[in-house]
Amino acid sequence: MTPVPSEGEDLLRDLAPQVLARLVRSYGTGQFDVCEDAVQDALLAAYRQWPADPPSDPLAWLVTAARRRYVDRIRSDSRRREREARDALLNEPLTEPLAGADAGHSPADDSLLLLQLCCHPALPRPAQVALTLRAVAGLTTAQIANVHQLPEATVAQRITRAKRRLAELGGDLPRPRDAAERLGPVLDVLYAMQTEAHHTTSGAPARDTDLAAEAVHLARLLHQALPDDPEVAGLLALMLLTESRGPARQAADGSLIPLDEQDRTRWDQLLAREGIALVEATAPGAAPGPYLLQACIAALHAEAPDTGSTDWTEILALYDVLQIVTGRGNPTIALNRIVAEAQVHGDGSALDSLNLLERAHPGLPRLDAVRAHLLERQGRSIEAADAYRRAVRATRNLAEQQYLQRRLRTITRPNA
Repeated sequence: MTPVPSEGEDLLRDLAPQVLARLVRSYGTGQFDVCEDAVQDALLAAYRQWPADPPSDPLAWLVTAARRRYVDRIRSDSRRREREARDALLNEPLTEPLAGADAGHSPADDSLLLLQLCCHPALPRPAQVALTLRAVAGLTTAQIANVHQLPEATVAQRITRAKRRLAELGGDLPRPRDAAERLGPVLDVLYAMQTEAHHTTSGAPARDTDLAAEAVHLARLLHQALPDDPEVAGLLALMLLTESRGPARQAADGSLIPLDEQDRTRWDQLLAREGIALVEATAPGAAPGPYLLQACIAALHAEAPDTGSTDWTEILALYDVLQIVTGRGNPTIALNRIVAEAQVHGDGSALDSLNLLERAHPGLPRLDAVRAHLLERQGRSIEAADAYRRAVRATRNLAEQQYLQRRLRTITRPNA
């Protein structure tokens, strides 16, 4: 069997969620499992047949093949009542033109519809993320398990339960006119993907480039579908600006390089300019939502040549607004604000705020890392070393551990 070239594999990966969305739209969420299996069968057939006989319309070929596989699976179902209930579906023409029921639906529409389905509010957040990674991003169960550092069986069970819950809910995918219906959960899931990609919770890599690429890809599709939504534009801009720092985030030994130590000439300038342009086109006159505000903060960092010339006063003001918008209930935002507070009001003020935050949120990730940095800048080496040791014990990310250990060695070696 001649394998599909790499560009063909990319095409299959891009088309898979579109095909799945069309099948689920036709046959209902109660048949999500069967539709997904049918799409996988069609992709396998394409992998085998396309090298020798490439289709003129790959999407139409896959939709037709997937519908045939769907019918085959329904017909082979031993439960007679289900076969009879879907008898009308079996008589549907298999080679109907895509201009029929699918008229007016762009690839972005299909992927958005599938994203909305995976982010159904009846599903818990871990299930929404896992199902999105599986059905929309095309990751395998093993890859998703690696992302979250969970046993593969746990992730498989999570996905199975999510699909079972969708089947219980029944109903059709929301139409494009309802694109904003589940926008909040969709944005939250994409943000969770981006956060995990940028700062993996555990393991060796400081960032997961594949997961980051999938998050950006889905955010671009969402922005194409909802170009006038400031939060969608804000999330995409935030992702682009965050990813622009990727080439400068790791040292030669693999350890993490914090923002204030990064060589900004190594940042991806194309991504940075695209993100800044998106912020500049969206922010004026827009309501201050959490994603757009974070994008504005990231843009200020990207526009500054170094930490010293960064407009920290404006960044602190944006964090104050962000805390109001999010109800002051997000400890991670509060921790990031404290970093900006240190630049504007000094390390002592920031340490006071850090102590208040710790009392409200004991065990907050990376809090001791921030404390250690502030104490080190004040020359309080013994206290800083203790904080660095606690921070090392608290993190499971190897790259971050290496950075923290490097800082600890710096302040504990003789004549430091």
